[in-house]
Amino acid sequence: MPYTNVHRTARISPLKVRPVIDLIRHKPYGEALTILEMSKKRAAVFVKNALNAAYANADQAEVDTRRLVVSDARVDSGPTIKRFQPKDRGRAHPILKRTSHITVSVDVA
Repeated sequence: MPYTNVHRTARISPLKVRPVIDLIRHKPYGEALTILEMSKKRAAVFVKNALNAAYANADQAEVDTRRLVVSDARVDSGPTIKRFQPKDRGRAHPILKRTSHITVSVDVA
């Protein structure tokens, strides 16, 4: 049974999170955590928080945490926050601030 955590409406674009998610998919928990701690990407902080929360869910269910593997890691688009930048001659250009739903699941290998 996988133990899952979802970080909803993270204020970062899904395009920036996907490369980080791809690094940890199907890796043991310890190795995935090390990869995220050493990554320079801002998205690694969001993914690391979701991974630690999934680990805590598994630990609370009294599972052997030494055998945990990242079974599922994905990112989906969240709601887009719409803003406008004023431009010359009374025009306005839209700014789309994208958000992400980050899902991380760990399971016993």
